[in-house]
Amino acid sequence: MNNHIDIQITVPNQTRYLALVGRIGENMARELDNFPGDRETLGHHINVVLTEALVNAIKHANTAEPNTEVRIRINVCEKELVIRVFDNGQGFDLDLVPANGCPDPLNEKGRGIYIIRSLMDSVVYKKANGGNVLEMKKALG
Repeated sequence: MNNHIDIQITVPNQTRYLALVGRIGENMARELDNFPGDRETLGHHINVVLTEALVNAIKHANTAEPNTEVRIRINVCEKELVIRVFDNGQGFDLDLVPANGCPDPLNEKGRGIYIIRSLMDSVVYKKANGGNVLEMKKALG
């Protein structure tokens, strides 16, 4: 069976779309035949990761352009799930966000990236197509 999935979503730069996009990712993950683990847990993790990444794109990256859009691409092949969230902001250095250790619970800065890193196998933030992309990967097998 071919398990290749390519989902592309574009939403306005508004937080009211967080739950919708999160549920799309969650429902997609629950249907993956080639994931040997608990698909319910994977679905929940994908929902959380998408929500955190979108919040960062909307509230931090695209603040100067409230009328812009956020693009999301979810790609699944036999062994890997890749989520990309594109923004039009200035960007930031992911290496400056501490990779280990829980961030200060009273400070919101860095918590989303901490959560994303703890749920995904690989997290990269880089320049792409005149903006930036947060690329998150999860091995499926």
